[in-house]
Amino acid sequence: MAKAYDHLFKLLLIGDSGVGKTCLIIRFAEDNFNNTYISTIGIDFKIRTVDIEGKKIKLQVWDTAGQERFKTITTAYYRGAMGIILVYDITDEKSFENIQNWMKSIKENASAGVERLLLGNKCDMEAKRKVQKEQADKLAREHGIRFFETSAKSSMNVDEAFSSLARDILLKSGGRRSVSWFCWTRYNSGVCVLVLIRIEGSNAKISHEGGFTSNSLYPHTLTSHSHHDPCALLPLGKRQQASQY
Repeated sequence: MAKAYDHLFKLLLIGDSGVGKTCLIIRFAEDNFNNTYISTIGIDFKIRTVDIEGKKIKLQVWDTAGQERFKTITTAYYRGAMGIILVYDITDEKSFENIQNWMKSIKENASAGVERLLLGNKCDMEAKRKVQKEQADKLAREHGIRFFETSAKSSMNVDEAFSSLARDILLKSGGRRSVSWFCWTRYNSGVCVLVLIRIEGSNAKISHEGGFTSNSLYPHTLTSHSHHDPCALLPLGKRQQASQY
């Protein structure tokens, strides 16, 4: 059976708690908005397929918790991301100031050359604005990345922002045929499902899968192995098994 998509891109949203990351993802993936604030616990993801440059792009969009206590879990997902979206709240100056810290986290944990995008969310709340658009424009130019102001509530620029990032990833990866290995986990009801994926261009093939409790993965495997090791998230026995593939 033919695949329903041409490419699979993993995107990651990061930023302080309460800036609207979850609402942005729900608006993009489900075209819905919920006024009730529920803090993300750990990490979750949603999927939407879009058409970019005549190609069907399946976007796997990961939602991360902004609280410091979840940092060990969320930074584990940076390495396999092809695009990272940094989100701040235009009514919260501190969330904008902390973008520099999130940039540093990308540099320390993500793959070199990962595509980035800056979003100033809640632009429907103009009367409560604390961060001027010019400030964010300047920051985006300093880092050489795109910038949008968005509203998950009104849907302003949400599709445009995600599509822009997907297009940049597609154009960047279009002429390459490198092979890399990524290990990533899905947090689900306290159980991690670990999948080893072989990436050829942007075609992903699952090579190995296994489950284990979160306590067996965190935090020692994140601190005892370099994040440059593509199997750094695997416990020792699993890493030995992975070497057979």
